[in-house]
Amino acid sequence: MEEDLPTVTVRLWRADAVVLFDWLTSTDLDSVPITHPAQKQALADLLSRLEWAADSDVTGSTAEEIDAARQEVARDMGW
Repeated sequence: MEEDLPTVTVRLWRADAVVLFDWLTSTDLDSVPITHPAQKQALADLLSRLEWAADSDVTGSTAEEIDAARQEVARDMGW
C-alpha cells in the first residue's frame, strides 16, 4: 500500500477477521462474481493487509479456531 494514498481504519471483531482471512485465503478470486476488476483487486488488497497487519493469532488460526469463529459470527444472524 502506498503511504501517500488516503486510508481508513476498520476495527473488526477477532472472529470476523478470522472468518474473512480464512475465506480470502481459500477462495479463488477469479470465481468471485464482480462487476468491475477493482472489486477483485480490493479483495486481494484486503487479504494482503490482513496478512500484514493482523495478529498472528488470526493468520495462524487452527481449523478448530476457524470453526469456533464461524459459529460465533453466525450466532446472531437473522437470516
